Amino acid sequence: AMTTDKNIFLAAQKNAKIDDPEEDDIYPSGTVCQIIQLLKLPDGTIKALVEGRKRGKISSFINNTEYFAVEIEIFDEENTVNSEMEALMRKVQSSFASYCKLSKDISPDISTTVKEIADPSILADTVVVHVNLKNDDKQDLLSTIEPASRMEKLLAILESELEILKLENKIHNRIKKQMEKTQKEYYLNEQLRAIQK
Repeated sequence: AMTTDKNIFLAAQKNAKIDDPEEDDIYPSGTVCQIIQLLKLPDGTIKALVEGRKRGKISSFINNTEYFAVEIEIFDEENTVNSEMEALMRKVQSSFASYCKLSKDISPDISTTVKEIADPSILADTVVVHVNLKNDDKQDLLSTIEPASRMEKLLAILESELEILKLENKIHNRIKKQMEKTQKEYYLNEQLRAIQK
């Protein structure tokens, strides 16, 4: 790829623990990416910085013994923003903002950036990167070409994740209060002992 147009097709393995995957071990949907930078590490591995360009799907594998080579079908996404799409986008942005407030792992700047995105496909893909999802859910969203359908699936996932985060925070606060109460009682008991002495 580096000696030609720097384009590469990336598709995930169904099971990352398999060291030598076969064709059936690779998800058919993936992303056409352009290699931005390569970095050779001292241990011989190479890190690649890539930028996603378009969604694609493997139509067939080309016989190659060195690495996987495939023919792909590239999907052109229609990103028409009508009133229904606008409503979906606003709901995704709102749900993601709530998710960011509850999650300790996401910078508040990300929520602001997401509010500025006007392209439905880019919005959905940007949000997916920052939400803690199972690989199967990510793969399902990647395979969903139509932006409105992707937004609806993403909304359902976001709402579910929000409920889980709310419960986690509720449990955390309850445990914190119990610990504070126990510590306070211990401190008061120690004070009482000191007074008695």
